Amino acid sequence: MTPGAAPARKRADEAGRMCPVDYRYSPGVFAREPDLSADVLYVVGGLYGNLAALEAVERLAAAEPANVTVVFNGDFHWFDAEPAWFAAIDQGVARHRALRGNVETEVARGNDIGAGCGCAYPESVDDGVVQRSNDILVDLTQAALKSSLSLDRLAGLPMHLVAKVGALRIGLVHGDAAALAGWGFAHDRLDAPDQVGWLAEVRRQSGIDVFASTHTCLAAFREFALPAGTLTVINNGAAGMPNFAGTRFGLLSRIATTPSPHPTVYGAARGGVHIDAVPIDYDRAAFAERFLARWPEGSAAHLSYYRRIASGPEFPIERAFPPRAATAARSPA
Repeated sequence: MTPGAAPARKRADEAGRMCPVDYRYSPGVFAREPDLSADVLYVVGGLYGNLAALEAVERLAAAEPANVTVVFNGDFHWFDAEPAWFAAIDQGVARHRALRGNVETEVARGNDIGAGCGCAYPESVDDGVVQRSNDILVDLTQAALKSSLSLDRLAGLPMHLVAKVGALRIGLVHGDAAALAGWGFAHDRLDAPDQVGWLAEVRRQSGIDVFASTHTCLAAFREFALPAGTLTVINNGAAGMPNFAGTRFGLLSRIATTPSPHPTVYGAARGGVHIDAVPIDYDRAAFAERFLARWPEGSAAHLSYYRRIASGPEFPIERAFPPRAATAARSPA
C-alpha cells in the first residue's frame, strides 16, 4: 500500500470475514519453553484505543503488592484514529509486553491483501457491522501513517506467548489456539458440543493449562476436564469497553499465585493459581468525550459501538460465567 493511500475497499463477504493464511498456526506451537514467568500476570485484550482504560490498568498494577507483568494481547488500537491519539496508545502499550491482534496486523501491513479489518467475522455477524469495521480500519490506518511512528514495531509483535504462573502454563493469544483471529474461544463456541473434541486436541498438542484470549469482544470463562488434563479458557472480552448489560467497566484477566487485592467479577483457583476477571473502572466521561469528538453520531464507530460504550452490551454476566462454570467441567463424549 502506498503511504498515505487508503486501502481499496473489498466486498463485505470477503473483507472482514476471511482469515488470512498468515494468521494461522498449530496448537503445537505452544509446546515450548515459556517466554516469560510471572507471579502476577495481567492479560489486557481489546483496549480499543481507550487511554483512560490504559491509565486505569496501570493504577491497578501499581496497587498490587507484587510486581505485575502486563501483556496487551491485541487490538489495543481501534478508536484512536487520530495521529496524536494513535501515538499515545502505542507509546503507552510499549511500556509493557504485547501481542498483535488483527487490528495491529492489518494496520502494519505494507499492502492490502483484502482482509479488511482482519476480524474473520462469522456468518452470524451482520454485514453492516463487518463493513463498518472495515471502514474504521481504513481511518485508523490513515492515522497511523500520519503519526510519524514506525509501524515496524507493530508488525514485529508476536501472535502468541507462553507464560508460566506458579505450576501452570498459560497460552496468551488474541484469537484462539489455532489462529490470530480465531473464534474458537467465543462463549457460544465453548458451549457447543462439537467443540469439545477440538479443545481436547488443543490441550493434548499444546500442553497449555490456561488460555487467555480476547478478540470476540464478549467475555467467557470455562473449564473442561479432558483426557490430557484440565483446560481453562478465560476471554476478557474488552478492556476498553463495557462487557455486560447495565455495566460500564472494562475487564482484564488476572492470573496470579496470590488472591486479587482488587474486586473481581468472577474467577476460580486452580493448582494454587488464581484466575480472575478484574473490572477496569476507567474515567468514562473522558473516554466518551474523546470518542464522540472523533466518532460523532452517524459515523461507523458510533453506529457500531456507542450504545455499548454508554450502557453495555446485551450480554449478562451469567453468559460469561455460567453457574458452576469453574467446577462443572465437561469431558468429550
